Amino acid sequence: MMIQQQLSQLLPEGKVNTSAALTLLGSSVAALVVWKWLGKKMIQKKMEEARRTRDEGMKKMAKAVQQFREQVPSVQTDAILSLPLLELTRRLQEGSLSPRTVLYTYLEKALEVTQQTNCLRHFIPECEEQLQEIEGHKEKGLLYGIPVSIKDHIGHKGHLATCGLVQCLGTLMDEDSVLVKVLKRQGAIPFAMTNVPQSLFSLSGVTGPVNGILAVPCALGPMARDVDSLALCMKALLCQDMFQLDPTVPPIPFNEEVYSSSTPLRVGYYDTDGYFPLPPCMRRAVKKTRRALQAAGHQLVPFSPPRIPYVMTELFLKTFFADGGRTWLDVFTGNIVDPGLKPQVNFCKIPRLVKKLLALLLKPLFPRLAEYLSAMAGMRSVKEMWNHHHQIQMYRSQFISQWKELQLDVVLCPVLGPAFTTGYPGNLLTAISSTMLYNVLNFPAGVVPVSTVTEADEEELKLYKGCCDDPWDRTLKQAVSGAVGLPVAVQCVALPWQEELCLRFMKEVETLSRDKRVA
Repeated sequence: MMIQQQLSQLLPEGKVNTSAALTLLGSSVAALVVWKWLGKKMIQKKMEEARRTRDEGMKKMAKAVQQFREQVPSVQTDAILSLPLLELTRRLQEGSLSPRTVLYTYLEKALEVTQQTNCLRHFIPECEEQLQEIEGHKEKGLLYGIPVSIKDHIGHKGHLATCGLVQCLGTLMDEDSVLVKVLKRQGAIPFAMTNVPQSLFSLSGVTGPVNGILAVPCALGPMARDVDSLALCMKALLCQDMFQLDPTVPPIPFNEEVYSSSTPLRVGYYDTDGYFPLPPCMRRAVKKTRRALQAAGHQLVPFSPPRIPYVMTELFLKTFFADGGRTWLDVFTGNIVDPGLKPQVNFCKIPRLVKKLLALLLKPLFPRLAEYLSAMAGMRSVKEMWNHHHQIQMYRSQFISQWKELQLDVVLCPVLGPAFTTGYPGNLLTAISSTMLYNVLNFPAGVVPVSTVTEADEEELKLYKGCCDDPWDRTLKQAVSGAVGLPVAVQCVALPWQEELCLRFMKEVETLSRDKRVA
């Protein structure tokens, strides 16, 4: 508009001053080029500052670790790191291990690991202040002296929650998130923030780039080396502090009786959802686990989750791309896009009408890709959005009714894996159907490693064709090849508000796999 106004001033008596107009146009283009160049320089400056801050934090932690090692040279680092969380907690509670020793041991290991993998975005220097604070307390919380890492998007006072985005580099958190507050009150010591996928487009979290999506809620969950550790974490989080700080969390303490029960379970199971068949090793994991559960006295019942293609495209993808992906695209304004996200970004940039046309043309050849494009076109009215939310509610009711009809306690099913080769995750968004389902349903679910990829799995993978013989099927085959020795897992699911039952089932699966009954 400004350029048009300036041009109009160069039109005396209806005649165009061509030379002046061209000069103005040329200067405007030059200004745009300069503006973009300055924008890129600002991005680089912010990134350099973030790296400098990270490097300074690492140097500070390395120095603190070195000082501790000089003061206490006899620390048995490997012995401490090998302790299961329950044993580590017991020793901290009784005083045979000090929180100081444990913290600096974990800091030293984190420094070593991040140099190899770049897994940490930033150390939390305030962990030393937190250490002094808990050492002065008489009361010891359930996580007394336990070092914990938190993901980048989980707010910690005085630190960034970047979601991997440059535009988030300038705003420090004013206070700790509720999760961090509760962890600290239970005696835990947050000491590092770990990296996340850019924009949290994979495993979504608390502080995300696209807020307000309630139809398919995001959830947080702990990661640990064993199920007992997860249960301890849940016990610590489901406390009075949590219920007071966040009134939306039902004030229901952890039910130890359910978690400790040995009553046989009625387990529904399936090894494919009919939308995106997983690699042979993942289906083998479900089959072997099913047999082990039967041998242990549990009742196994075939279960088929209804209409997964419909859930994936019409419910899940349409929720996230309700506006055609415009809000998500906005978070990349002035950002460098991670190569793994470029396929999704490019799809979002396609005009709605073109997406619909491409979907129509591709449907006979690649039906999944066509449905994906159609879903990404988004919705056109509030009425359509309301109907969409109603469809999600109806599907949840249908799924629970089917679950109840079979009188199931829990469900055993596959999970996407094994770990992909670098560069492939961004090209396989629709492969998440195995886990996406329980985001849509808002059911508690957990993943338990039960085996590893074998040479036989690799041979069987050569015969893998998926279900549609489309680019996604071929890409998945490439993404998981060469994975011999990597962990293979299964997914354990329970109904809403039954986290303890989900954990109890996970514990059963874990025990059987460690007993070598799952090969």
